[in-house]
Amino acid sequence: MPSLRPLVLLLIVGAAHADPTPDQRVAAARLTAEKAANCVAVQPFYWEVGNGRVPLAGGSVGPAGAEAPQRNTPMAIASASKWVYAAFVAERRQGLPSAMDWSFMNFRSGYTNFLICGPNQSVAACQSSPLNGRGQQNPATVGKFDYSGGHMQEHAVLMGLGQLGPDGLALALHQTLSPVIGAGWRFDYTQAQPAGGGRTTAGDYARLLQAMVSGQLQISKLLGEHKVCTNPTVCPSEAIKTPVPLDEAWSYSFGHWVEDDPQHGDGAFSSAGAFGFYPWISADKRFYGVLAREQRSPNPDDTALHPGAASAYCGRLIRAAWMDGQPRP
Repeated sequence: MPSLRPLVLLLIVGAAHADPTPDQRVAAARLTAEKAANCVAVQPFYWEVGNGRVPLAGGSVGPAGAEAPQRNTPMAIASASKWVYAAFVAERRQGLPSAMDWSFMNFRSGYTNFLICGPNQSVAACQSSPLNGRGQQNPATVGKFDYSGGHMQEHAVLMGLGQLGPDGLALALHQTLSPVIGAGWRFDYTQAQPAGGGRTTAGDYARLLQAMVSGQLQISKLLGEHKVCTNPTVCPSEAIKTPVPLDEAWSYSFGHWVEDDPQHGDGAFSSAGAFGFYPWISADKRFYGVLAREQRSPNPDDTALHPGAASAYCGRLIRAAWMDGQPRP
């Protein structure tokens, strides 16, 4: 009689790599959102995980009595706006951005003398203001990663959007993205700042992510492409400034991060915002997630911890729990 040992080993290995059940995923993600130390630190928030068609799990969590955001709560999303503008550009370019587009979208264009836009300025008026260095290119940063809103601000001017204010800029994006995402999609700007002026809800951002995961949007094929090094301690000749804590080295692609740090990364795509809004797509492009909150000041437990980084630390635990069905502490 032939030995059963190879069959037993095969069954054990197969079980180890089997996908968790939907119930296991939901339970693990929910417990992580509610109880994991990094998630308790950023409560209250709304979280959601879904696929290219529908949300699969989610909810609001936070201390008793806290007013937690809901799926339809409007909020400023700061740098999570970058992924939205990148999706718009990819759609306008029919999925074939030029070399010039890439230099702007992965922040190597040299337009780095930028701080902020006023609430009523147009795209071009903001970029050319004295506060933003009159829109001049900085030769010292050309060809190097430097995290700045000036790249997308100048790119929008070159795209012919310079005379648009916040409402006009939002309308331009709607005219391009809504036919793909669907009617009723909401996305606005509080400032005509493509890289950081967006305002939306977790549910509406989730619709954008669903269209990426399903492959309906052109940016789907660009996720993770032509990524560049962003950590100046790792690649000082290639990178100047990053908002990611320097003990991690993420890459940057077409208006979004690639979380590929050798020690802590899982290869997910994301676009964390300064106020704590953290959207992501798993490395295998099967699932999306959102952690939605708006915090205008640093984490009270760690004044050096940026709200965007704090949300990412929680959000990636929820993602890990979802992917393998095991809750994280």
